[in-house]
Amino acid sequence: MSTATADNPVVRDSGHGRMPVLALVSLALIGFILVAIETMPAGLLPDIAARMATSEGTVGLFVSAYALGTVIVTVPAISLTRGFRRKPLLLISVSGLILSNALTAAAPDVAAALVSRFVAGSFAGIIWGMLAAYAIRISPPARSGLALSIMSIGAPLGFAFGTPLGAFIGGLTDWRWSFAGLSLLAVIVGLIILVSVPDAPGLPAATRLPLLEVFRLRGVLIALIVIGVWMLAHSTIYTYVAPYLRATSTGISPDLMLLVYGVASLAGVGITGVFLDRHPRPLLHLSAAAFTGAGVILLVGHAWTAAILLAALLWGVSFGGMSAQLQNALTHAGGDNADVANSFLPVAFNLAIFGSGVLGAVLLTAFDALILPAAMTILGLLALALTLYGRRTAFAARH
Repeated sequence: MSTATADNPVVRDSGHGRMPVLALVSLALIGFILVAIETMPAGLLPDIAARMATSEGTVGLFVSAYALGTVIVTVPAISLTRGFRRKPLLLISVSGLILSNALTAAAPDVAAALVSRFVAGSFAGIIWGMLAAYAIRISPPARSGLALSIMSIGAPLGFAFGTPLGAFIGGLTDWRWSFAGLSLLAVIVGLIILVSVPDAPGLPAATRLPLLEVFRLRGVLIALIVIGVWMLAHSTIYTYVAPYLRATSTGISPDLMLLVYGVASLAGVGITGVFLDRHPRPLLHLSAAAFTGAGVILLVGHAWTAAILLAALLWGVSFGGMSAQLQNALTHAGGDNADVANSFLPVAFNLAIFGSGVLGAVLLTAFDALILPAAMTILGLLALALTLYGRRTAFAARH
């Protein structure tokens, strides 16, 4: 075990400098499952509403209840479990996620489903809060960026394919089988974690900082603000991509645009894996600039099919690696208390997702849908400016 400082968090070499690829892939699969479970109700709204005799608006609360559980539970839960060994905590949390998601599949009414979704979101928050630091602790210290990139590939896969897969299964059978299928997949991944992921120690009591002190650590706050602003920019147009495409009159379907975005986001994760260990700060600046450029193209090129698809490609590449890049910054800023620093990340993400729904609704009420890429551009510029502002405190030139 290495001595830790604020700039050199505790990590554990997985043996002779070898990357624990299977272990990291299993953590990535859990990330895929978390995103798929969170977003899947969006693709099943009509089926769930019809079979539970309720409105689609009420079913939309399935996503809100999950996000609320994450927001409320993540930070205190991670703070209270800092001393626990990582592998048992992860397996317990995955087991809780499996059980609560299975209860959603078997829920007799909307109230029971919403409670189970809140509980599922709570366990998801604990998992998200520990994944980044766990991936680094079981990997060679010099390759922490690559470890984060492998681990974080699950989230874009979940956004790109998790929701359509759930909708496809639900269309063939029943929405409950979509949830049950994800629980079964989580059981399989949990077994892989059991046999392939090495354990990592909890944080000794002497090095545990109070929660507010972790929040005040140099670089933590600015990284969280960047996450919130950037995620708000992304999620606002992602959520309302259908109205935007209708306003363009190009005939591009949301499925096609999001497929291009999803595939491109995987390329973004790959690029991040190559450069994150050596050039984290320039990579972050370039990603934010490219994201903003995608917003500009969506705005000024809205009449051209090729321009919109090019923008979707640039959007995916630039945003795909954002999670790993900012988790990297939070992990190094948090030092010994990296788990707690990273527990703020899913809270910031989910608050931004909630805010995007409100912001998009307000903008579409007052303007036509072309305001959405304008908002993406403005918020993207703000995120870029914040990365430049925090370059000396949060975003190191290299680790």
